Amino acid sequence: MEFVKHFSKQLNETLYNGNHKSGLKVYVMPKSGYSKSYAVFGTHFGSVDNKFTAPGETTPTELPDGVAHFLEHKLFEQPDGGSVFAEYAKFGANANAFTSFNMTGYLFECTANVIENLKILLDFVCKPYFTDENVAKEQGIIGQEIKMYDDDADWRCMINFLSAMYEQHPVKNDIAGSVESISKIDKDLLYKCYRNFYNMSNMVLFVIGEATPDQVGACVDEVITDYEILPGKPVRDYGNEPKKVVQNTVKQSLDVSVPTFMLGFKDTDTGYDGPALLKKNIEFSFIMEVAFGKTSYIYNKLYNEGLIMGFLDYETECEKDYSFTSVSGESNNPEQVREVVFEGLEKLKEEGIQAADFERLKKAFFGRFVKQFDNINAIAHGFLANTFNNVGLFDYIDVIETVTLDDINRRLNHGFLKDLAVLSIIEPVKK
Repeated sequence: MEFVKHFSKQLNETLYNGNHKSGLKVYVMPKSGYSKSYAVFGTHFGSVDNKFTAPGETTPTELPDGVAHFLEHKLFEQPDGGSVFAEYAKFGANANAFTSFNMTGYLFECTANVIENLKILLDFVCKPYFTDENVAKEQGIIGQEIKMYDDDADWRCMINFLSAMYEQHPVKNDIAGSVESISKIDKDLLYKCYRNFYNMSNMVLFVIGEATPDQVGACVDEVITDYEILPGKPVRDYGNEPKKVVQNTVKQSLDVSVPTFMLGFKDTDTGYDGPALLKKNIEFSFIMEVAFGKTSYIYNKLYNEGLIMGFLDYETECEKDYSFTSVSGESNNPEQVREVVFEGLEKLKEEGIQAADFERLKKAFFGRFVKQFDNINAIAHGFLANTFNNVGLFDYIDVIETVTLDDINRRLNHGFLKDLAVLSIIEPVKK
């Protein structure tokens, strides 16, 4: 496999990428002198991919909720009954996996034996083993996990928030599905999803640490020998999401001592990826820092009036087909928090974000980006999401330079509309 070298002068970092004959995209970032190495093997298949038309078919396949997460669990099943984690332990690796709305990833970190551990990673992900018996067994295990999350206030607050915001898009559904939905999963469905979404052309391998491109390339060539070239890619269907939200307020009672809330705004400017999506993400991130950071009018008013319990988390979620911003925390009066947020945002819109704040944040954001290259885990965790959104590892440097103060204020005025706001509240059970 041939690799192309990409060097960033600003970061003094090098990334190599190559395309394996199977269609797998392989990325290697050598980092000598670090105590750890890290690898992640991921597929662009997450919980939102619950309806697709496979290559060569005309009828869409509709999946019960939770298939991507279920499939992640089942890939650790070995035909001989052995343990993947025991194999990793022989070579001193810590391993894990995750399923998000948009992807599934399998990973390990180690201080030595990178290539030996990489062979284990590639081998078990590329050898699915599903039977009626082991699927039924897993339904019981995941069912217990789902019930556990049903009582998690923060998780329910977020899922309720998304369900109130999105009518059609499957991001509104729980990643793990429900006990009822996973009962409809069988081995044939898993194999069909595996064939279409775990096809090498839909996957990415990223290795960072004490490994060279030649070593990684040789390992991939050795392990990935049995693969299928599909005649096309599955066509995903996320529904026809309307501009409006489903409802502005949603409440649920759970066993909590203080109400938990999540307040956010639906962004209807969607349908693109690449540098344009990254630019939007940066613009929203600037705004959220100014609007909700610890020096902001909104945070200080909420804190000084005792409307929040010490903290206010804020985040930006920008994907190709859905996007929103949100703030969350604990409050005895979430509705009043909403009013303060609305008031503060209107005040910010009238005054506009100032040039001095914009320049200060631009330097701070660039510094944070540079700093993350000292943290192997931080680089690896964000790599898959960016790659599946057609964003390169070094693109941030160029894109942040294109962001202007006018862009920020324009995004502020169009991205935070009251009628597109959703407030999700988890309140204590009334006794």
